[in-house]
Amino acid sequence: MSAVNERLRHTYGGTLGSDTVTRTVERVHHRFDGRPIRDFIPVLVERYAREELRTPA
Repeated sequence: MSAVNERLRHTYGGTLGSDTVTRTVERVHHRFDGRPIRDFIPVLVERYAREELRTPA
């Protein structure tokens, strides 16, 4: 998840803050806890976190 977090912090950290990006990535990642197939989780986390970060609160 660190690579996902770094990419998103690079893109959104300047406007939203690194802490916000990190919390979003962690929250999205936890949605996949207990899922049996783990191979695509980083891709899905990045996709869903990016969607959340693009949407103004």
